[in-house]
Amino acid sequence: MAQERAEHESADQHTTSTGVPHEGQGEPFPPFDSSNFAPLLIWLAISFLLLYALMSKLVLPRIGGILHTRNEKLRSDMHEATALHAQAKEAAALQEKTIADAKAKAIALAQENQAKLRAESDAKQHAVEAELAAKLTAAEARITETKAAAMSNVTAIAQEAASAIVQQFTGKAPDAKKLTAALKAKA
Repeated sequence: MAQERAEHESADQHTTSTGVPHEGQGEPFPPFDSSNFAPLLIWLAISFLLLYALMSKLVLPRIGGILHTRNEKLRSDMHEATALHAQAKEAAALQEKTIADAKAKAIALAQENQAKLRAESDAKQHAVEAELAAKLTAAEARITETKAAAMSNVTAIAQEAASAIVQQFTGKAPDAKKLTAALKAKA
């Protein structure tokens, strides 16, 4: 067992912490090897030039075209939006004008109808007033006639009553001319 432990310890010295055997530490990592710098720099320059050519000839023109197309689309959309906004403002102004015209027309029509109805009402009122005035005049004439007839009857009734009273007190009928003269003097 001691021998296994010694072998195990010697194996530990030649392995890394990951357990992979380590063969030697004399050679440096290839990219950091100074003898490989010149070929690495050449390949770096070739790769850079190829990448630069690829980017400048293929990728960047496509991206530029896409950006240009996008800017043109945005510009045209903004122009269209501005035009539509102006049209919307014009439509709103036209609608407001139409509404104002309709209101003015409605007010004028209402005033016209009101004046027409007022004129009709006034005409009817004048006709009714004229009719009532005619009826009133006719009624006053009838009242005057009735009053005159009643007054003529009152005189006759008063003569009869006075004659009856005088006859009752005196026992003889009074003179009709004297009685009429006396009643006229009192009236």
